[in-house]
Amino acid sequence: MYDAVIEEIDGRRIRIGQDWLVDWASCNYLGFDLDEEVIEAVEPQLRRWGTHPSWSRMLGSPRLYPQLEERLTELLGAEDVLLLPTISQIHLGVIPALIGQGTLIMESRAHRTIYDGCVFARGQGATMRRFRSGELDELERHLKEATARPVMVCMDGVNSMTGDIPDLKRYAALCRQYDATLYVDDAHGMGVIGERSAVEASPYGMRGNAIVKHSGETYDNVILVGGFSKAYSSLLAYLALPTAVKNKLKVDAPTYLYSGPSPVASLATVMAGLDVNEKRGDELRTHLYRLTAKLLAHVRGMGVHTLNVHDTPVVEIPISEDHDLIDVSERLWAAGQYVTLAPYPGVPRDEIGFRVQLTAAHTEQHVDDLNAVLSELARDGALRPAIPQQRRPS
Repeated sequence: MYDAVIEEIDGRRIRIGQDWLVDWASCNYLGFDLDEEVIEAVEPQLRRWGTHPSWSRMLGSPRLYPQLEERLTELLGAEDVLLLPTISQIHLGVIPALIGQGTLIMESRAHRTIYDGCVFARGQGATMRRFRSGELDELERHLKEATARPVMVCMDGVNSMTGDIPDLKRYAALCRQYDATLYVDDAHGMGVIGERSAVEASPYGMRGNAIVKHSGETYDNVILVGGFSKAYSSLLAYLALPTAVKNKLKVDAPTYLYSGPSPVASLATVMAGLDVNEKRGDELRTHLYRLTAKLLAHVRGMGVHTLNVHDTPVVEIPISEDHDLIDVSERLWAAGQYVTLAPYPGVPRDEIGFRVQLTAAHTEQHVDDLNAVLSELARDGALRPAIPQQRRPS
């Protein structure tokens, strides 16, 4: 399940060699990669702009860029938005530009690309510290001890492995108390979770406008990083931030100054995706939640451990200590299930297992078939038993 060459797709099924498998490794949470309205939006923009702008954003941007930034500013409820090609490029270029000779405090479970950006900034003179995920007392100690200014706390929103949602209100309040910036990468939350409402159809909330709105927070001292390579199935990323900070990055961030832009097809699919999100995004999220809840209810009902406690569509399932991940993966493959493997050292030894990512393009039957395979693995003791008194959301 590494470095696979996929020969063709049929909905959320893929063919590798002669084997057809249900794809649980895709991050296309809303199914926009298969949406006809999104697909049909590409050719008109190609005819207008060609295949690729080829300017760095410093030199010039197709009108699509400011149009998208205006639409995202409204959707996210932010003061301003800056679009750049990928989240990885954002972290490498923006974190050093924002922190200078200051102090970075990084969450232990933050994505590897955040770590890379922080290490690059450290190489340019920043101080770097780490705190264990969820340990706010440890974070506060680092904030108190930080003498090199400015100070920025870097963390994930919806975690890419556990699927859990941090208590953003507590993190934001602590950062404001110590005049630090909270820098949040919500790659897996964008498009999935959003603002809460009395009429919401699922716990994901509405509009898919990411963790800040989902948490009922403001953008005071908060910079939100998100992308479209997950829920929107496109190559584009953004920062939601104050206009003054946006203008600073236009001068200081190599990603803005020198990186090639996203291709026109990506800009077109994001624009069309925003239209689909307005018209039927909440319907897609409701379907996605129902599928996820069905899988998680089955896993928890078997007494199997999962790191996911917030019912997001990122479900990691650790295997038991006396089973081999390769053997488990071969059984999943033989049953027609393609997952993301989570080996050591990518995860701690007690979390070795596999990750299942559900999308709105999956069906009830897909989940039923996966649940049947998981039942066989659980009966054979291949899946780690649930931890007693596992924390559940209130």
